[in-house]
Amino acid sequence: MLRLEKRPEPSGAMRLASPLIAAVAMLLTGLLIFLILGKNPVEAFQVFFIKPLNSVYGLGELLLKTTPLLLCALGLAIGFRANVWNIGAEGQLIVGALAGTGVALAWGETESSWILPAMLVAGVLGGMLWAAIPALLRTRFHTNEILTSLMLVYIAQLLLAWLVHGPWRDPMGFNFPQSRLFEEWELLPILWNGTRVNIAFVFALLLVAASWFFTRKTHAGFRMQVSGLAPAAATYAGFGSARNIWLALLISGGAAGLAGLGEVAGPIGQLQPQISPGYGFAAIIVAFVGRLHPVGILLASLLMSLLYLGGEQAQMNLALPSAITGLFQGLLLFYLLAADLFVNFRLRIRTVAGAA
Repeated sequence: MLRLEKRPEPSGAMRLASPLIAAVAMLLTGLLIFLILGKNPVEAFQVFFIKPLNSVYGLGELLLKTTPLLLCALGLAIGFRANVWNIGAEGQLIVGALAGTGVALAWGETESSWILPAMLVAGVLGGMLWAAIPALLRTRFHTNEILTSLMLVYIAQLLLAWLVHGPWRDPMGFNFPQSRLFEEWELLPILWNGTRVNIAFVFALLLVAASWFFTRKTHAGFRMQVSGLAPAAATYAGFGSARNIWLALLISGGAAGLAGLGEVAGPIGQLQPQISPGYGFAAIIVAFVGRLHPVGILLASLLMSLLYLGGEQAQMNLALPSAITGLFQGLLLFYLLAADLFVNFRLRIRTVAGAA
């Protein structure tokens, strides 16, 4: 019979290579799926992975979608390293967008140079506030942060729906559930003409560097890493778990809140019932595909962004459903988990005693 046997020392090279193996396996499986659906695999591959990048505008869209994925995943990775499992980045993204929009609507339509910085600060603080709820529940009542952060996503979505259908609905918006359009001084500056990519992408790149410095060069980052790798040793060394939990959740919440503000003050330009196609959840996959390393997360964010763009192209050019994007995301996660399984375990054939 077959059984899994733990390897005495997993291969470091294979651990680094497993995301690439998962990506290749995802592509090959995708070609098979296209064939089953009656699509030309070569044409489908070109539509899904090549066509989105064949123009300057397409490259800009790639970076535009990379931005929220990168921001959310970097924040989540810091917590995951310390075994703090924030699954609610999607809700923190939404609340960050709500907080930034609230500042813009409260100020009115009078031009001001400080309104955009205030919106950015509000977005970060909004995400941190929403993440502070599971942090408080975990440290005070020992509640599982996976459940509480996930349930808070649905509360954030309901809060967003109530605001755009009620008090924040634009009276001049023909009864559509949306806020007023943001003014020019309330929008993030565009980086390159002819694209929609904005300065939030620069913030995300700066966070890559800051995340690397935090995890590699600071005592707090070292403390959190030790807590994740060896909880007993961390306790013996006096590294308080409550401080790690608060720090991890506040950092990830703030990064997700900034991502949410970047959406409403960026490509959307107003608050709408749908401001994210699931960036907060996809960022979980991105963090693990990137091996919780800032540079790896940057590369994984680009790949996940391409899957979003490819899914949109497949809908328009191949008449495929929107679920095709989620299918490729699921394949990527499945193959990554499978690759990790065989990095840490080997398959053995065990002979049953007494068998003929």
